[in-house]
Amino acid sequence: MKITEIRAVAVDIAPKPRTKPRVQKQVVPDLGGPMARYPELRRAEWMPGRRWKRTACLVTAEDGTFGLGLTLFSGPVASLINDHLAELLTGQNPMATEKLWDMMQRATSPFGTAGLASFAISAVDNAIWDLKGKLLKKPVYELLGGPQKQKIFCYASNTDISYGTENSIAWFLELGFKAVKLFLRYGPEEGVEGLRKNEEVVAKTREQIGPDVELMVDAWMGLNVEYAVRLVEALKPYQIKWLEDYLLPEDTDSYFKLRQRVPGQILATGEHWYTVHPFAFAASHGLVDIFQPDVQWAGGISAGVRIAHLAEAHGLTMIAHAGMNYPYGQHLTFAMPAVTWGERSEGVSPPGVPLEEMVALPGTPAIKGGYLVPSDAPGFGLEITKAWLEDGANR
Repeated sequence: MKITEIRAVAVDIAPKPRTKPRVQKQVVPDLGGPMARYPELRRAEWMPGRRWKRTACLVTAEDGTFGLGLTLFSGPVASLINDHLAELLTGQNPMATEKLWDMMQRATSPFGTAGLASFAISAVDNAIWDLKGKLLKKPVYELLGGPQKQKIFCYASNTDISYGTENSIAWFLELGFKAVKLFLRYGPEEGVEGLRKNEEVVAKTREQIGPDVELMVDAWMGLNVEYAVRLVEALKPYQIKWLEDYLLPEDTDSYFKLRQRVPGQILATGEHWYTVHPFAFAASHGLVDIFQPDVQWAGGISAGVRIAHLAEAHGLTMIAHAGMNYPYGQHLTFAMPAVTWGERSEGVSPPGVPLEEMVALPGTPAIKGGYLVPSDAPGFGLEITKAWLEDGANR
């Protein structure tokens, strides 16, 4: 069996829930982040996803069977797939996932395997794994070694704060989540006032959820070493499980400095690290406690397996960024011992809207009572036709 076609298209797969949220949206400040020091450039306007759709990649075999991979930034990423990777892999054996991933890594090395190339590789790699599972009539997690756990413990990330943090957290608890994550609104630019406002949100949420629900804090690349040290000290009374995504991803020296300054705080990061090498470096130097690669960004399932093995070998854990939103992270999490929890993000769901109505890709299981079991259908279990994809491409 050979690959006969690889094609990437821009798609809009935003869910269209039928249920009306039970609370109104609010006017709220943007989350903190890497652009927070420039208030005239509102963060939302400079998110790349506002300018490009998602990228869907189809990998088709000789018998017409196709696999689907998904990633971001359709403009440059679709071009990388269609103009470079497609020709490279057409005619190859889709069962040879190790070889094909290595070929893509090497073929993109002249212009940088990390970043946009890594997004492209992720979509192709995941599509090949989907195709491989369909051809073998096995779910992908079986191809990765079989289920390592009976079900996946999931947490809810409050990425959409427009319904009010208190309302969203209350809904998450009602849905059965036993762990929630907050995003900081303020960074170093707002000084001590912003620091106290960040602490206030965390304090109110801890009071709301009580002592038996885990609480995490995400800074979305918006801090520096000084501010992160002060923040960790301020948040000690609220027993946060981890501080996440706290520095710019390339600022390696600051990762060393912060690790030395806050030895008692669990640190988690990696959604903006691409390919295996940053994780190998961080593991060997003890920079973080929890790896958080995104399986749609860091190089696909093939990269995710390698990173999970790195974590396990160094006594670390891994939680795939946004891993429960799509089946790719679900299957990886189900099979890998080092991957302990699953994150549901992208707003989870507005208060009152069932999780089933927020599924972006048909065939993706929804979280029930704070836990999830992946589909046991072949591949990633997606119930998608080419007609469905054409509809998404025309939105």
